[in-house]
Amino acid sequence: MSVSEVSMLQHVLDPSAEAAARTVTLRGIGTALPPHVMSQAQVLDRARALLAPKYPFFDKLVPAFENAGVDRRYSVCSLDWFDAPHGWADRNAMYMQAGKDLFLKAASAALADARLDPADVDTIVTVSSTGIATPTFEAQAAREMCFRPDVRRVPVFGLGCAGGVTGLSIARRLAAADPGSLVLMVAVETCSLAFRSDRLQKADVIATVLFGDGAAAALLGPATGDGPTVTLHDGHEHLFPDTLPIMGWDVDDEGLGVIFDRSIPGFVQDEFRLAVTAMLAEAGLAPADLDRLVCHPGGTKVVEAIEATMDLAPGTLDAERATLRDYGNMSAPTALFVLQRVLRAGQTGQLALCALGPGFTASLMPITVTA
Repeated sequence: MSVSEVSMLQHVLDPSAEAAARTVTLRGIGTALPPHVMSQAQVLDRARALLAPKYPFFDKLVPAFENAGVDRRYSVCSLDWFDAPHGWADRNAMYMQAGKDLFLKAASAALADARLDPADVDTIVTVSSTGIATPTFEAQAAREMCFRPDVRRVPVFGLGCAGGVTGLSIARRLAAADPGSLVLMVAVETCSLAFRSDRLQKADVIATVLFGDGAAAALLGPATGDGPTVTLHDGHEHLFPDTLPIMGWDVDDEGLGVIFDRSIPGFVQDEFRLAVTAMLAEAGLAPADLDRLVCHPGGTKVVEAIEATMDLAPGTLDAERATLRDYGNMSAPTALFVLQRVLRAGQTGQLALCALGPGFTASLMPITVTA
């Protein structure tokens, strides 16, 4: 009888062994930022120079820059790059180049955190919604990373801000389906490339207020028994009906144009709790069971709306505010930046990682942290 047959027989005879084999933990987490750092004051000055001559309403939106809770963000381009007009080809070429670099840095950081090598990775889930790359980043980076030729590739597009949580959920399911395997999830976004000075839309200004660039990676696999254990449970999603126009991209010859409906904070306050409660119920949990809700900070108003609807004291989501302040909204990677900050602060117990994205969709993953 082979080793695999013995293992299978053991699992049949001992269901607890089967459950243990399918337990998936967070083995490593890493983040990466592009080289150009911009203070909010610098962004406002450049936005005023580029947009105020075209947009009569620009001065009315200046308080949005000042009250956004963003002190700085990082960009794949220098401020000077935005002075010249750029079409789809220019923007996507920058996405291809900078996105690969961010992928390499984030993936390497997660593997270093886990003390593992790229050749140990069995599956790669790559999440991105701010450009088109074919072959996708994990293929472009394969030679430099030294991934195995038989590594499995799962590129995912279109999840937007929910991509970090849903991507982690996809990676978790793949790891659980192949006990003992290691799955690397990498989320890469270059939101700054969506800056538009040719459209007279308030959403473009709000995107300029909030957006930054970055990448985050997570390595998932079986528990090691060393140090704190971060166990990932089945992820859940809630798709709200008749909400397609709330968030997404317009696509034209110039590039991607952001869709942000002004109703988002109010929608979150009205609907988020019901969605979270339903997803937690599917996981056998209730809001009262949570020691920490870990959220993607879409913006200050969204963070405040989450606190209000979840009956959290104002200021509870401190890691979310700190992440927004230091990096802006990087879309998909942002939730993992928050999770990394929360874990480094020593948080234990029952957590729930959550985000909202195009669809309009709420995504949630229960996480148990034991010392």
